[in-house]
Amino acid sequence: MKLIGQSTRLATIRRMPQVQIQSSDIVVALAGNPNTGKSTIFNSLTGLNQHTGNWPGKTVTNACGRFAYNGKNFVLVDLPGTYSLMANSPEEEVARDFICFGEPHVTLVVVDATCMERNLNLVFQILEMTPKVVVCVNLMDEANRKGIQVDLKGLSDILGVPVVGTSALKGQGLDALKEAVWGVACGRFSLNPIRLKYHGAIEHAVSMIEPQIGRLMDDLGRNISSRWLSLRLLEGDQIIVEAFKRYLGVDLFASTSLKEGLHKTRDMLMDQGITIEQLRDELVSTLIRKAEEVSSRVVHSKASAIDSIDSKIDDILTSKIWGIPAMLALLGLIFWITIEGANYPSQVLAKVFFHLGQKLEQLFVAFNAPAWLRGILIDGAYRTLSWVVSVMLPPMAIFFPMFTLLEDLGYLPRVAFNLDNFFKKACAHGKQALTMCMGFGCNAAGVVACRIIDSPRERLIAIITNNYVPCNGRFPTLIALATIFIAGGLGRFQTITATFAVMAMITLAVIITLLVSRILSRTLLKGLPSSFILELPPYRRPQVCRILVRSLIDRTLFILGRAVTVAAPAGLVIWVMANVSIGGNSLLGHLAGFLDPFARMLGLDGYILMAFLLGLPANEIVMPIVLMGYMSTGTLVELDSLSALRQILMQHGWTWLTALCTMLFSLNHFPCGTTLLTIYKETGSRKWTLLSFVVPTITGIVLCFVVAQTVRLLGLV
Repeated sequence: MKLIGQSTRLATIRRMPQVQIQSSDIVVALAGNPNTGKSTIFNSLTGLNQHTGNWPGKTVTNACGRFAYNGKNFVLVDLPGTYSLMANSPEEEVARDFICFGEPHVTLVVVDATCMERNLNLVFQILEMTPKVVVCVNLMDEANRKGIQVDLKGLSDILGVPVVGTSALKGQGLDALKEAVWGVACGRFSLNPIRLKYHGAIEHAVSMIEPQIGRLMDDLGRNISSRWLSLRLLEGDQIIVEAFKRYLGVDLFASTSLKEGLHKTRDMLMDQGITIEQLRDELVSTLIRKAEEVSSRVVHSKASAIDSIDSKIDDILTSKIWGIPAMLALLGLIFWITIEGANYPSQVLAKVFFHLGQKLEQLFVAFNAPAWLRGILIDGAYRTLSWVVSVMLPPMAIFFPMFTLLEDLGYLPRVAFNLDNFFKKACAHGKQALTMCMGFGCNAAGVVACRIIDSPRERLIAIITNNYVPCNGRFPTLIALATIFIAGGLGRFQTITATFAVMAMITLAVIITLLVSRILSRTLLKGLPSSFILELPPYRRPQVCRILVRSLIDRTLFILGRAVTVAAPAGLVIWVMANVSIGGNSLLGHLAGFLDPFARMLGLDGYILMAFLLGLPANEIVMPIVLMGYMSTGTLVELDSLSALRQILMQHGWTWLTALCTMLFSLNHFPCGTTLLTIYKETGSRKWTLLSFVVPTITGIVLCFVVAQTVRLLGLV
């Protein structure tokens, strides 16, 4: 049993692929509340580019990194941000289990200098588990800006462990932090952690069972605090009991004497009028009172103009009247900048790829390559990749930095705050608002972002419905059709009308997301919405250089890479279908003819519906496939002006109803291949991946059918 206990830490971390652990390494657990700059501390110490963000819940799985100091090698394990260790959420359970069973040599707790009272709650809980703690009071620069002073020496004296002040974004205090961690790990500091005193009856109850638990931990060769474990067992914490079975293969209640002693102790508490619920309330209340007491002794503040400005801004951005309109206006501005800014670089990239394609064709001709091989590789795979990259890269390169900018400023939690009530009514999670926003850039990125949702049920709802919001691959189609058919002929009002039309589509997408989320929560994924703590962080000056690097590497290139892997095979298939004929008609023509009767019922035609099916690998190629079918070119086509596009579409029977139904189906149809691949990797389930395909597709079919038949019945077209 002792061997199992000694190997737990190494086995736990070795499952994480980033770092190979050596027996001589010093393992440091990095804990803290969300939004305290914990990930920034991680990046600064290890040099790894762990993504940081100014909203809660960024770290959902552990990340590892290395750093060296004073001849020692340290492994830093970044635990999920959590407000407590009561194991009421996956983050709390992961963090608590690592500190308990991973037995880190040091636990580094990061707290926010501007919110000491709330953050000390977690510090006290960790000090109950282990004495080997270093407290990092981060965001000291933010505190100074707000007129807040923290007595670090006084706090250290009270807590009985080293306390170091840092400003991680500026790199201040990090050397002192390393020195403190090294000192605790090497036994250079005398640690005397504060011990919280509870109600007299509770202290007596702990003293009754703690000796037995202490002997059990000694037999297991574990350094788990017997006092802390006694409190958990007294309050009936079954999660910790299961964790002992999972990590150590030990049933705590296999000991009859411990089981009987626990029952006797609980009976004693009942005689004192203390139920398990009252015991839990007393434990939490004691933590809160102590945090308030210590905070009042070490934190000194004066009125700050910064707080007043932040409050005035929040009075607008989170108000019931102006919160939603302000959010829509800001979102519209971001879309306008993204669309306008992406036009020119998209054209430049398209020309570059076209020129390079010509050179490749000349190379194939020089080597006397067969025409079919040139067609498959150049007209098929290469052109498809060219369209995907030229259309996807510029919008993502603009949208993701702007999205990250809002994240860094601290605005995204305000978005979640504004939409939380709507998602709660839909029996979904408030954090789904954040994942939905990410989906505007790329639905695959939005699916990955669903990791921040604790509840598996609500995470699945967010994943399944994320495709309802249009990604950057669908915006060109929406904008072009809105400009041509909805805002056409309005002269100088054309641009603003088209913008309102696109925003109306986005609003509809959000409404459908809420409706389908509620339907799923009442049928396939039944359950009540879980509560969560949403902290509104202070507005902070964004780090522009970090935003550009991280958004381009972590998001843009990552998603683009996945898109490229599915676009190339699609190009091959599309070329073959366009160039292989049966009975004088291409396979594309036959497929379009087969789909046409059903498509007409939806307000579309066979070529449009076929384009959506063949555009599964990437939404960007839907309109080029439509034009390729109409013009019988055999290769992907994109026209150089909206007027030319309008002429082609009108010649093939398009009306405003066709455009509207195409826009609606673009919003409500199956996810692209990149997103489906991401869904499968995130859920590990074919069932949920298939459901993510079926649900939005059924929505689109029903919506388009109702709209088309209603308009025709009323004789409006």
